[in-house]
Amino acid sequence: MNITRMGTHKNIAVVQNDSLIITDLQSALDFAMTIRYDTGASNLVIPKECVTKDFFALSTKLAGDILQKYVNYGIKLAIIGDFSGYNSKALHDFIYESNKGKDFFFVPDVEEAIKKMESGME
Repeated sequence: MNITRMGTHKNIAVVQNDSLIITDLQSALDFAMTIRYDTGASNLVIPKECVTKDFFALSTKLAGDILQKYVNYGIKLAIIGDFSGYNSKALHDFIYESNKGKDFFFVPDVEEAIKKMESGME
């Protein structure tokens, strides 16, 4: 796993990895706490390929469980990638609503993730 600290204050951890990192609630918590411990960052950016497909099937409730835990721990998350291939209206609505908030973002690239995160930090 390659972690780069980015952003104006270097408080955003951008993770690059070739394998799954988040497979369930516990792995999501372990991931976030490891990054926070190693870098001090509570703002995380991760490619969608590192997140289990179950996250994007809202019926599993995994996305909601993970995002609720992250809110409880003060962690912000941006998942980067192309989300146009998903056919679920509920998922598209979830992504739309998340992107209007300040804690979770689904964006195409790292630059957009950093922009969204930093705009929520003002």
